[in-house]
Amino acid sequence: MVETQGGEPGDGAAEVLDRPLPDGVRRRVVQIVADAFGRLTVAELPAQLRQYARFAPNRRAKFAGNAMAAALETDTLFRQRVGEKFREAQPELSGALDSGSPPPAADPLDVAAAAYVLRPAGWVKLVTAAGEEAQRAHAERAGEESRAELERLSAQLAAAREQTRTETERLRAELDSAKKETESLHRKLRAALSDVKRGEAALRKVRAEMEALRAEGQAQVSAAESETRRLKARLGEAEAALEATRRAAREGRSVEDMRVRLLLDTVLDAAQGLRRELALPPVSVRPAETVDAVEPGRMTPKDIAARALSEHDPAILDQLLALPQAHLVVDGYNVTKTGYPQMPLEKQRLRLLGQLSQLAAQTGAEVTCVFDGAELAAPVLLAPPRGVRVLFSKPGVTADELIRQLVRAEPPGRPVIVASTDREVADGVARAGARPVASLVLLKRLSRG
Repeated sequence: MVETQGGEPGDGAAEVLDRPLPDGVRRRVVQIVADAFGRLTVAELPAQLRQYARFAPNRRAKFAGNAMAAALETDTLFRQRVGEKFREAQPELSGALDSGSPPPAADPLDVAAAAYVLRPAGWVKLVTAAGEEAQRAHAERAGEESRAELERLSAQLAAAREQTRTETERLRAELDSAKKETESLHRKLRAALSDVKRGEAALRKVRAEMEALRAEGQAQVSAAESETRRLKARLGEAEAALEATRRAAREGRSVEDMRVRLLLDTVLDAAQGLRRELALPPVSVRPAETVDAVEPGRMTPKDIAARALSEHDPAILDQLLALPQAHLVVDGYNVTKTGYPQMPLEKQRLRLLGQLSQLAAQTGAEVTCVFDGAELAAPVLLAPPRGVRVLFSKPGVTADELIRQLVRAEPPGRPVIVASTDREVADGVARAGARPVASLVLLKRLSRG
């Protein structure tokens, strides 16, 4: 569509292009401006283009193309100056455009670019026609390329079909050969299976015969061994009788004395065997113990607890450990964190176990130290000191529960002392019959050495 704004009808300067400039035309316009650029002075250039004045034409078209196209569209004076330089360079094409009859042999893109710069009457139609012609040419080239690609693909398809047919025939021939070979192998396999079955039957028969012979041989061997044992027994009896006769003759005893002695030995051996069979214990009660009288009492943990001593006096622990068969159970971390919590756990264990070893050597009491093992990622490599049993609780079991299990495992009446400040542990072991003492009491006793 062509519009006229101001001026006389048919004036090319008043025509307006209502669509974007075709890419081919735009490149030719930028090249015209770049060629005319070098023949203009810096003062004749728009301000935004003066920085490109020293550029070569190709570099101007590459780096200043957008700026030159914009200046040519908005700056009429600059377009006229570029048009004058173009008229000087292309007088024939410029004259033909001015007369309204562009050369038929000229490139439509060159004609459209010149018309865009010179703006003769009807230049919009020339630019539009050039764009449409470029699109038609592009479409024709694309069609030709598509046809060439189609022909190439058709040739490839035909070649692929021929190759597929040849390959199919070859594979069919190989398949026929493989079928024949498979049938031959099947026949051989059936014959081999038949041979194997006959061999297995013969093998089973031989094995049955061997088993029969082996059973018969074993029976004969067993009979021979039984006969040998019987003969050895009779020989032993004869040798024993002969030895007895010789011994009786040497000792000058009669046969009757020998028989009586033999009978007595038999009775004694039978009595000893009966005692072992019945597992009879030795006599533990003496006649004097059956007489009714008052015996002196023995000291128990409860008797010691009733003495007038402070609960925190280490002398209580000394008296408890002096009881016969006393067993001291120590809540390890409860004691170490009460006495020296600033030390690492490993050093806490080593210090406590060293002191407990000295206490066990001094008192002769049985000592068991319990540590909580629920947080351990791996077993603790620890050599227990002499006289001290070291235990770690299993995963899921606390040290408190392990201590209660140790107390419940002891027989009623044995003195068991538990060193722990944990109130729950102390109450639990007290109900089970043990004597709790505070961790501070054990620490005071250990500090005495």
